[in-house]
Amino acid sequence: MKIALGQINPTVGDFAGNAAKIIDFSLRAKSLGAGLILFPELSVCGYPPRDLVERVSFVQHNREAAEHIAAETHGIAVICGLVTPAQVETGKSVMNSAALLMDGRIKFVQSKMLLPTYDVFDEMRNFAPARSQVLFPFCGKQMALTICEDAWNDKHFWDRRLYSVDPVEALVHAGGNFVLNISASPFWANKRELRHDMLATIARNDRVPVAFVNQVGGNDSLVFDGSSLVFDREGKVIAQGKSFEEDLILFDSDSLTGEMHEQIEGEEASIFSALVLGTRDYVRKCDFRHVIIGLSGGIDSALTAAIAVDAVGTENVMGVGMPGPYSSPGSVDDARALASNLGIRFEVLPITDIFDDYKATLLPVFKDRAEDVTEENIQSRIRGSLLMALSNKFGSLVLSTGNKSELGVGYCTLYGDMAGGLAVINDVPKTLAYRLSRYVNSRKPVIPQATLEKPPSAELRLDQKDSDTLPDYEVLDAILEDYVEQAHSAEQIAREHDFGLDLVKSVIRMVERNEYKRQQAAPGIKISPKAFGYGRRFPIAAKADI
Repeated sequence: MKIALGQINPTVGDFAGNAAKIIDFSLRAKSLGAGLILFPELSVCGYPPRDLVERVSFVQHNREAAEHIAAETHGIAVICGLVTPAQVETGKSVMNSAALLMDGRIKFVQSKMLLPTYDVFDEMRNFAPARSQVLFPFCGKQMALTICEDAWNDKHFWDRRLYSVDPVEALVHAGGNFVLNISASPFWANKRELRHDMLATIARNDRVPVAFVNQVGGNDSLVFDGSSLVFDREGKVIAQGKSFEEDLILFDSDSLTGEMHEQIEGEEASIFSALVLGTRDYVRKCDFRHVIIGLSGGIDSALTAAIAVDAVGTENVMGVGMPGPYSSPGSVDDARALASNLGIRFEVLPITDIFDDYKATLLPVFKDRAEDVTEENIQSRIRGSLLMALSNKFGSLVLSTGNKSELGVGYCTLYGDMAGGLAVINDVPKTLAYRLSRYVNSRKPVIPQATLEKPPSAELRLDQKDSDTLPDYEVLDAILEDYVEQAHSAEQIAREHDFGLDLVKSVIRMVERNEYKRQQAAPGIKISPKAFGYGRRFPIAAKADI
């Protein structure tokens, strides 16, 4: 029998829109001869719903949407993710479940056993875990229906397992001979390779086919890449879905042959696609159409603008140059050239006179004190205020342009360059920003060569360079990756990279001192295993043991 994977992009809380997608994909699959179609985890309500599941109306609308889908999909069985009521004694009101819809009704429900609580996941906060799972018969097979994390505890793959039970192993031992896994598995660099290897290990060791359907799209900081897969009993991929776009994939459950749709390859291409998708969906799902970007002539704003153009189109992007007293003519020219190359609107709003007015106003209070970082921050905050004024006037979303390196050590200004509704590249280290920019230019040369070649500078004082304050970015990014993403100690980082221990400790102190800035930053798009945001929860008022 033909089985389909419905790799869709749901919106959290959009029950009508999500149901319409599920019905449309189901009827398309039916017309192509499929007898069963799988949709992602919580596809009826969208993932992650977080505390919305505490609202009785949310749970009720979710149930009504599932019943509507069942009524509209006669002739094909549908498996989709939804929220179901939990037993009262669990202390949680709902469960994360999968439903089999057949013959106009909900025929079978299976709930998730393993609820992750690491990184960006906090499912134990919202859901009760299932106590057990059972098989269901379909097309002559005993189907083992699992939900995302239920497949992430295989003893043959993980050296250290997070859970004491393995739902897949239990279902296979009970007679399951076909594993179905509906997922909302977020993207980060190299995550697809990890997923492939893990699922292939399950198929190979348990000698069962494995069908995995993943959500696609951006929801807040998370990007879901799709990249759905089907494996035969030897762990070979026999069907796969596209990356970073909706897709319908069919395979035969008996011959184990299926459609192989092209996936995006390469780290830079994958990360860029994730950033574009995350930006597009954040803008669209928050009901914006246009975006505004401050263009400094530097690499970060250039990369952000290139992402924005791919995400929402040239006609919906405005670039704003805001030269100040220390801006070089070349930076203004580079910003203008970038805007021209991208085909976006470009406005110039000089800030020198405004800056002089600020200084004159503050002079009676600041007298006898030399200029310092205070005046640098004033320039940044003037620019932030202008961008937000444009945002208010035109109803556009400001995209802030700071990168992960700057955010990590606090080389950014609250209410200044941090102003905005989405921090597009705040999980992109500076060195990766250069790699991504060269990737952009490999497709079409839009970022000026001077932007790629000149030393990074905030241009907030005369002849300023980032290297005046920070280590070289190659060194800084190596320290930040090991400390933030790997939680290595200062001594371990210094030893493994042959860096001076005092240098490493000084960087770590900057990271710890600037937690207050990161907790006020706009949400960003996660593309690394450990991004700043709600996946990395540290106190502000604390003394760090460096």
